[in-house]
Amino acid sequence: QVQLVESGGGLVQAGGSLRLSCAASGRTFSTYAMGWFRRGPGKEREFVAVITQSGGSTGYADSVKGRFTISRDNAKNTVYLQMNSLKPEDTAVYYCAKSRAGLLAPNQAREYDYWGQGTQVTVSS
Repeated sequence: QVQLVESGGGLVQAGGSLRLSCAASGRTFSTYAMGWFRRGPGKEREFVAVITQSGGSTGYADSVKGRFTISRDNAKNTVYLQMNSLKPEDTAVYYCAKSRAGLLAPNQAREYDYWGQGTQVTVSS
């Protein structure tokens, strides 16, 4: 069983920054690709970012490229999402998720088998 716990959400003004963290349980964290998804008001869950097991490859939704950075520290069983230049459109509940993949970097929610509880990010104008 894998447990994922997000933290770091909050209220920030447009143009500001936040760093989300996701702490994972288990002894095989380094074998998983990890992703971030979000669900905004009135929207469906959407892919945000993914990182492969070693951190050697990343992928991002077009809407966040150049602003968000995903990273991981396998020694700490933690994945991060650094969010810069935040926009009101980024307002959402952000979820981290564990993929079945290691080397691959999937962007489809169906490829992820464990999910955190989510952390709220609110960006004001």
